[in-house]
Amino acid sequence: MDVAADPARASRRAGLICDRLGRVRFLLNLLWLVLSGFWLALGYAFAGLICFLLIVTIPFGVASFRIANYTLWPFGRELVRKPTSGCLSGVGNVIWFVVAGWWLALGHILAAIALMITIIGIPFGIANLKLVPVSLTPLGHEIVPSDEVGRVIVSKPDSTGPV
Repeated sequence: MDVAADPARASRRAGLICDRLGRVRFLLNLLWLVLSGFWLALGYAFAGLICFLLIVTIPFGVASFRIANYTLWPFGRELVRKPTSGCLSGVGNVIWFVVAGWWLALGHILAAIALMITIIGIPFGIANLKLVPVSLTPLGHEIVPSDEVGRVIVSKPDSTGPV
């Protein structure tokens, strides 16, 4: 019997695939946490605490803690650019780059190099390199589950008005 002809069988099969995928994500997240996630999240949390010392830099602290959360458990979630972020996030990203972004990116690069020495660490090293851009410019991003990335509507408001 064809799977497409039997919806119950197709549903069970999809459930098994999702269950396996969930187990693989859990295992990857656990290995990530042990190999580099904890230490990188600690760096982001430290940067967030420093940002909370001054009232003006609280938005940077919030972004830092958001990315620390993502760095602890990244598999199964994606970072996407928030289409509604304006030019202030660009200005804030320049300030972030000067104050904290470069050393957090350096931490990701050094962790990637250390992880890529071993065979099992190569995927985790690649994941660290994927986090470098968001460590340089954290404002204007949001974390969404991987299943919902296709559903996130990326729409830019039309900047050209009637002529």
